Amino acid sequence: MDLRLRTHESEGAVVVEVRGEVELHSAPQLREELHRVCSGGACVVVDLTGVNFIDSTGLGVLIGGLKRARETGSFSIVCPQSRVRRIFEITGLMQVFTFYDALEDAVASCNANGGVTAEGSDSMTKPQGGEPQGAMSQDAPGGAVDDA
Repeated sequence: MDLRLRTHESEGAVVVEVRGEVELHSAPQLREELHRVCSGGACVVVDLTGVNFIDSTGLGVLIGGLKRARETGSFSIVCPQSRVRRIFEITGLMQVFTFYDALEDAVASCNANGGVTAEGSDSMTKPQGGEPQGAMSQDAPGGAVDDA
């Protein structure tokens, strides 16, 4: 399955919707997009609701995005499906990223923290809410980090 990305602004957050499989061959596309949106103080929300598979390359890209975004902004992940979230649990990344079950909650968190927007974004309709999960820490376990 191909990787499809859609980036837009939603109430102070820059949302990167990811659909499909994030793996060795498709991860560079996500890396480029995260590099673009994570430079400039944005409150970045990566929506993995439409992702059905992510491998270690994809995880490395997300860690790189987190490192870049936290220099001047913030970074969180929407991941409601347990199958994909399990990958983050197994790798110990639940303690590295801030997770939300719903896009609405991630965007609200950006607003509560004074989210900064990026250029070239459009708006969207938000889905229903969920509860935040996990907490952000300073360092990722492991060592294989792919700077976005």
